[in-house]
Amino acid sequence: MAVLARGADYFGRNGFPVTARVVRTEPAGRPSHPHDVTEIDHYHDFCELVLVTAGRGLHLLEGESFPVSAGNVFVVQGSQVHCFRERQDLVLVNVMYDPARLPLPEGLLRRLPGYSALFLLEPSFRSAHRFSSRLDLPRDDLGTAEAIAEQIERESEMRKPGHEAVLLGLLVELMVFLARRYGESEVGESRALLRMGNLISTLEQRYAEPWTLDSLAKAARLSRTNLLRVFRKATGASPIDFLIGLRVEAAKRLLRQSDLNMTEIAYETGFSDSNYFARKFRDATGRTPTEFRRRARV
Repeated sequence: MAVLARGADYFGRNGFPVTARVVRTEPAGRPSHPHDVTEIDHYHDFCELVLVTAGRGLHLLEGESFPVSAGNVFVVQGSQVHCFRERQDLVLVNVMYDPARLPLPEGLLRRLPGYSALFLLEPSFRSAHRFSSRLDLPRDDLGTAEAIAEQIERESEMRKPGHEAVLLGLLVELMVFLARRYGESEVGESRALLRMGNLISTLEQRYAEPWTLDSLAKAARLSRTNLLRVFRKATGASPIDFLIGLRVEAAKRLLRQSDLNMTEIAYETGFSDSNYFARKFRDATGRTPTEFRRRARV
């Protein structure tokens, strides 16, 4: 039976939901820190970014096993049951964070194809790729990532005034650094994920263009059927629904910050007409664009 690793045990009951822990292979299997469940089947109510900084071992994940060694970097999403066994001087740096409680700049991060590939896609396709689509860092880059993680650990321990802002900034810095490195990958499976990451990045920046399912499939170099399957598995939405979500978010910004009328906002954000815009906006937010603007400006 898998145990739940609770974020409150690592962040503190009311702590900011970003921290890091170093896990070493201790004699007689002793834990490296309180609540160390490395060798026990467990899952989280948060996400875990794992840096393998030394040694080797076996990562058991959702009933499958993958060898890991120094330089490997991967994300374990909260609900995934996993543990590490057969550790040979294995050293892990676990960067733990709860995206549901953080104001992460998701829109900006998804402009990096490597972010979508590493943080959204690779965890979903790890089994199919037999872990070959993971990020593998050379020693210098691993040292850079490790240094940022060490800063996260120190800040979360000291909790000086302003530590929340510092922790958020360090986490985003680490995500961007790793996303850029993933974007440089030449591994075949990684390149396949990056094609989808490129599509997500393109949509983030060109959401107002008249995309169709056919043009999206062409941009991703996939068939319509494969695009629908892969995109939904990665994001939980169809490509068109994801695109509409981006347009609604852009419309929210214009409703708050501009005096454009509804027809102008519909045109600026890629909706075909103001009635269709109003319907999709209400479906997504539960309010009409006019109601949203009125409440946003109170």
